[in-house]
Amino acid sequence: MHLIDGWDVPFAAAGVSRADGVIATRGDRLRAVPLASVSKPVSALATLVAAEEGVVDLDEAAGPPGSTVRHLLAHASGLPFEGAAPIAPPGRRRIYSDEGFGVLGEHVGRRAEMPFSEYVRAAVCEPLGIGLDPSGHAGSGMHACLEDVLAIGRELLAPRLVAPETHDEMISVQFPGLDGVLPQFGRFSPLDWGLGVELKGAKEGHWSGSLTSSRLFGHFGGSGTFLWVDPVRGLACAALTTRRFGDWAKVAWPLLSDAVVQELAGQSET
Repeated sequence: MHLIDGWDVPFAAAGVSRADGVIATRGDRLRAVPLASVSKPVSALATLVAAEEGVVDLDEAAGPPGSTVRHLLAHASGLPFEGAAPIAPPGRRRIYSDEGFGVLGEHVGRRAEMPFSEYVRAAVCEPLGIGLDPSGHAGSGMHACLEDVLAIGRELLAPRLVAPETHDEMISVQFPGLDGVLPQFGRFSPLDWGLGVELKGAKEGHWSGSLTSSRLFGHFGGSGTFLWVDPVRGLACAALTTRRFGDWAKVAWPLLSDAVVQELAGQSET
């Protein structure tokens, strides 16, 4: 964790947790910052709770013609990053879409007959006992502190809010074989995605480092935030900053992630 002390950022906090509790943190654990796209796994988790409650069905129509809730969660609806006009038919390309999550939030809110942010509070924040603020855009507008994000990580390691089979679906490839562009990293063939989370798979040069497993899933945000969950290592790791994502993060984040895995692997061997 001490590596964050050398990051050229105004503020940084980072931590690592297992399913049964936090292992280590560094920095202010209680300072809330913008999550940017780390909001998406939170919105996805709330949507999966809604699916289990019968508020929505993952395969009901939502978004552009031919698109479903599942398409929106998996960046396969055909919607662009911004803008309401689709640029591809649903299920044909992996187009990373902030717009899609905005549409998703509105859809779930209509079905639940309440603002989506209120649904997130009731479905995710209150059961987990966290102060995450879900107001704002469903794909990029949430705010939270490190303790909140690590709590989300623990939930994604050992789900309590959704059934194991629902969690398994969340972290399995949706619409296999779709090519796409991972923002700031380039094109991947395929660009595998679950329901609201990116799947590392066989990607090289991944933002989560080289020592995390291929089963890792998670998300990073343009505000300089990330959350990854590695079910093989049994770890969740998060970092929050107040510097926008850029080349600095492409160097800093993998180094931190690999150091975490190395150190904890060494401890488990002693």
